[in-house]
Amino acid sequence: MPRTTAPAGPRASTEDAVLRALADPNRREILRLVRSKELAAGEIAARFPVTQQAVSQHIGVLRDAGLLTERRDGTRRLYSFRPEALEPVRNLIAEMWPDALARLKKAVETAHPRPAKTPRKAPKT
Repeated sequence: MPRTTAPAGPRASTEDAVLRALADPNRREILRLVRSKELAAGEIAARFPVTQQAVSQHIGVLRDAGLLTERRDGTRRLYSFRPEALEPVRNLIAEMWPDALARLKKAVETAHPRPAKTPRKAPKT
């Protein structure tokens, strides 16, 4: 049976890196932590029951995938989320599931139809 491989190229490798980074629940939690504010590596590590070295490895995977930015402040390294890095995954999902929003809209409208609008009466003069 022939083996299939992912298409080569920058787009595929970016999608793959982001998807691999998002596959781990600890990494997803790191992204949630830095979603709205910049945090130091030590602050991130303090919130996990694993070693600081393990958290540093997770941070490295997220940074290499482009999901985190790193800024140095003296000896501290501060990390923040780059939401634009999710764009390749958004595009992939849109490509694989192009009519998802239209189907969702139809399902919601079918389950919860809007009441018929009644015409407004003109004000008396």
